[in-house]
Formats: sequence, structure tokens, C-alpha cells
Amino acid sequence: MNDRIIAACDGAAKGNPGPAAWAYVVADGAGAPQRWQAGPLGHSTNNVGELTALERLLAATDPAVPLEVRLDSTYTRDAVTKWLKGWKRNGWKTAAGKPVANQELIQRIDGLLEGRDVDFVYVPAHQVDGDPLNAIADKAASDAARTQEAAGGTAADLPVPDPAASAPARSRRTPAASAAKRRTSGGSGGSGGAPTLSARFPGTCPCSRPYAKGDKITKVGGSWGHLECAAAHS
Repeated sequence: MNDRIIAACDGAAKGNPGPAAWAYVVADGAGAPQRWQAGPLGHSTNNVGELTALERLLAATDPAVPLEVRLDSTYTRDAVTKWLKGWKRNGWKTAAGKPVANQELIQRIDGLLEGRDVDFVYVPAHQVDGDPLNAIADKAASDAARTQEAAGGTAADLPVPDPAASAPARSRRTPAASAAKRRTSGGSGGSGGAPTLSARFPGTCPCSRPYAKGDKITKVGGSWGHLECAAAHS
């Protein structure tokens, strides 16, 4: 009988929003991949892909067995370990009084997490020496987003990740993985004393809304986004 399950989940969107998909890979307690699954989402965002991947993974694993979830989405991790309690307390509104983005998905994840022992471990994506389970989930999600076809299998037919590009010498070090428990105390992530910058490139805030080049942005949880979203998560 397994005393622990290790898994990774990931989402992808070609264009964000664009053709999107989700994927997960489930390993044994030693980290050896056992099975994987991926599915299309039509036209959607990367955040929806990430959340859906977590939802499908939780639904596909035994709730009685402790689970370690590896993921490269700080938005997904922070949504369920930092911000969720505050959102529920505020009637699914942010601190700014706006509806929580992707509310129905997050509510389903909340239900699937109830009573479970789950650790969320952040792992950086697309690293030369990165997490192998994350790389498999990333490849499966990317392929499903591109083809818009469901796929799945066992250890015998795992997706083969694309080689990661080497990073510049000054940033070759691999950041240490950080873990968060499902029921971590604290209400919400915020910008604190983070600087306000003009975006050099277009991007997407953790709230799923885009920002344009030149817009003022600041830290929102572990990512960059709108000033009002930083306040909402503080």
C-alpha cells in the first residue's frame, strides 16, 4: 500500500488566452512516473489550465493517501494555500470587492482538498536540471493545447519533454523548491513594500486579466500584476 503519492500538474495556453489544456502525471512514493493524463480546454487562459490540472489530479488520486503536488504556478499554489480563506470569508470577493477570478474552479478544488493531507511544492519551469515530473506535465499540457486532443497513458509511453534552453551563467543556479501546506495560516499574498514598475512587456496578472506594455505593475503574490490586485491580495 502506498504511504505517499508524488505528482505534478501543469496547464498551457497558446496565446494566453488561446488554445489551452491541462495535464498531470502521477508517480509513486519514490518519484517514479506511473500514469499521466491530459485534456483540451478550447480557448482559455493559462490560469484556467493550471487550476483545471490540479482539479483533475485531485479527482484522480486516493484522498486517503498523502499527496505531494509539484507545480510551477505560484498563482495556483497561492490561491489554495494563502488567498482562499480570505476569499471565502469575504463571500468570494477580493479585498477590493471584486469577484474572485475562476471562482467555480477554485471552489471545486477547495471541496476536493477537504480533509486531505496535501503538500504543494513550487518548482521552477523549463530548467536544465529541473523537476522531471513537472517537465512531463508541461509537455503533455503543451501538446494537448496544440492538438486540442485528450491523451494519457502509463510509464511506458510518457511524453518526452523538449530540451530546456541553457540559462545565462549568472542565473544557472536552480532555486530551491518551496513547499506550502494546504491549510497554511495567513489570509492573502500582497505587495508589501514591493516596487511599482512600468511593464517592459505585455503580460497576464494572477487575476487572469492582461496588462499592456507600459502599464504600472507590482508584485502580486509570486508574480507581477495590477496595482489593485496587489491590494486585493494583501
